[in-house]
Amino acid sequence: MQLCRRHLAFGETDHELIWLSVSLLSLTSAAAWFAIGLPWPRCLFHDLTGLPCVTCGATRSAISFFHADFFAAWKWNPLVFVCLSALSIFDVYAAAALVIRGPRLRIVNFTRWEKTFLRVLFLTILGLDWIYLLSRWRNFS
Repeated sequence: MQLCRRHLAFGETDHELIWLSVSLLSLTSAAAWFAIGLPWPRCLFHDLTGLPCVTCGATRSAISFFHADFFAAWKWNPLVFVCLSALSIFDVYAAAALVIRGPRLRIVNFTRWEKTFLRVLFLTILGLDWIYLLSRWRNFS
């Protein structure tokens, strides 16, 4: 795996533009959803089992995060907090890269072992987050 910094080639996908747009559109849509008073999202898994799913608390975590109550955001769902923090950093990077038209960061040349390691790491992190949520499940009712 290598991290490289280079300008976009002609015809290359502009990931910064795409994912910054998706991020901002999602934030705008969520804010509009709550601003007009639509109902909170329901979790079918939680409704059927009474147990939290791996994303339980994500909405409350996001609301706390955007109100700068980072401790509460972490308590609701640590994985969502980390993802929102990483997304915020990426959005700043993407906006800067788009404005200055500078070189872009790319991760290239993954080996088969690295891909497998990242998949196992991702599943492990999901599992640990779910264990955390299950240990606090009474707080999600």
